[in-house]
Amino acid sequence: MRDIQHHIELAIEFSRGLTETEFKSDLRTVYAVTRCLEIISEASRRVPEEVKQRHAAIPWKQIAGSGNVYRHDYEDVAAQMIWDTIHRALPALKAVVTEELVRSA
Repeated sequence: MRDIQHHIELAIEFSRGLTETEFKSDLRTVYAVTRCLEIISEASRRVPEEVKQRHAAIPWKQIAGSGNVYRHDYEDVAAQMIWDTIHRALPALKAVVTEELVRSA
């Protein structure tokens, strides 16, 4: 969970202050955020099943599967998809991860 939290924070930080257009044209940032999402994907595979059940609204299978897209279909991974993930998916995942880290402390 800490790896997921850390890489969510990095992805958000890397893209902070950029407009969507600026983000899409900044290849270095797109690559850095994509790598964060790959790590989040891989780490999500290790989240205990009871946590996944407790937070069934989180699309755990899609998160885990997204890493394959980032690694193997990279020519099809559009900056728009990465941008949308940062702004639509990561906030809910970050809230769940934070809740679970507090719970386990």
